[in-house]
Amino acid sequence: MNRSLEETPRTMASTDSTAHSRLSLPALLGFSLPGFTLGALSVSVSVYLPHFYAAHVGLSLAAVGGAFGVVRLFDSVLDPILGVTMDQSRTRFGRYRPWLTASAPVLMLGVYLLFEPPPMAGMGYLFAALAVYYVGISLMTLSHVSWASVIAGQYHERSRVFGAIQMIGVTGATLILILPIVLAKQGAADGGVSAMGWFILTAAPLGVVLATLRTPEPIADHTHEDQLGWRDYVAIVTRPDVLRIFAADICLTLGPGWMSALYLFYFHDSRGFGAGEASRLLLIYIAAGVVGALTISRLAMRIGKHRAQMAASTGYSLGLLALTLTPKGAFWPVALVMFLLGLLAGSFPMLDRAMMGDVADAIRLEQGKRRIGLLFAMITTAQKVAVALSILLSFAVLQWIGYHAKDGVANTPQAIHGLELVYLIGPVVFVMLGGACYIGYKLDSARHAEIRAQLEARDALGPGGSILGGLGGEQMPPAAVVDAF
Repeated sequence: MNRSLEETPRTMASTDSTAHSRLSLPALLGFSLPGFTLGALSVSVSVYLPHFYAAHVGLSLAAVGGAFGVVRLFDSVLDPILGVTMDQSRTRFGRYRPWLTASAPVLMLGVYLLFEPPPMAGMGYLFAALAVYYVGISLMTLSHVSWASVIAGQYHERSRVFGAIQMIGVTGATLILILPIVLAKQGAADGGVSAMGWFILTAAPLGVVLATLRTPEPIADHTHEDQLGWRDYVAIVTRPDVLRIFAADICLTLGPGWMSALYLFYFHDSRGFGAGEASRLLLIYIAAGVVGALTISRLAMRIGKHRAQMAASTGYSLGLLALTLTPKGAFWPVALVMFLLGLLAGSFPMLDRAMMGDVADAIRLEQGKRRIGLLFAMITTAQKVAVALSILLSFAVLQWIGYHAKDGVANTPQAIHGLELVYLIGPVVFVMLGGACYIGYKLDSARHAEIRAQLEARDALGPGGSILGGLGGEQMPPAAVVDAF
């Protein structure tokens, strides 16, 4: 019999307790706190830093877009390596907890370098700072979401846990947006970028400490479950369900990322808002994600995660079209549309990650191996590729149409019209493609319940049990898994 299909009683007990336990609300919020730092960084790095390096530091649009894009693409290769390494980790403190702890100092160094550049920093400095920053982001994101998937074993509990992480992340993004609004009134020369950096440098270690101290992690002590051959790797990364989620996540990150990269340019030159008003509108967009994390996660419990994702992507695209119909300079009509957009956008990363956790259960049933870190590395790789392309492509197109980003330079009406088209077409196309990826998706709550039931039945057999509950040891894929895909 294949030993990879067996589990020891100790490992089995950890699996069962984790799958059925439900974190209390205080414990769940404490565990979710690293999402606060990641949420704050998602806004400040994607929206404010590209604009800061182009408008204030003085790098060209092509140079800024190239630095963000190229470093992000190279860094995406790191994530599968980290994912496999995390899955194979064995320490007395757990599998993912040490990696989350180690992520804090690396990320803090990257944040300091990015948000406090020396005078006349060049493209080489930006490359180096981004490289350190993205390694820290990879460590924190992968370890946190992998640990979250272990904690939440059930289909709907996974929506709850990832919804809480999303809500905490949106809270961090919301609070950090208050800084440029306040500092804009005081005439801050850097648009509040330095203050954002110090805010994040304070939040990062606190969030990691509270998460690691309050949350238990089962310690599995057998390594047979984690041996990964090249055939296993190929089988995982080429699975139709994994590729479907990977493609959807690229599109659903690329669309909003494209919008974020051009946000300050678009709302100033096209919509006629000053820096303070643009930041307040962005604050509304981000804060709406708190409502979205609650409402979309509940919607997913009713109609399924993939259907909720398709509904949210369609609504988001329609909302972007509605934004172009609002009067220029009219704050409240635009605020209403931005609230609706932010509410829907909150579902994109939350549901993709939750669905990948469901796929991890299916893979464990088929192979008898945990591949959570590797699967979430696919998600973070997709997001990194998408963010890289969003900045690289959008900034390159802006420069190609003749748009000038440097402060004090007036743009022609043709350049502004080009900015409007670039801002609208990219996000609408990619978000609709992301939603379309889930047409025909079959791993819903009923299929996942069958998978969990078979996992628990196999675990209950203890050593010597097989996937099929001892039917002569013949290793055939469970019917539930075959039907689900």
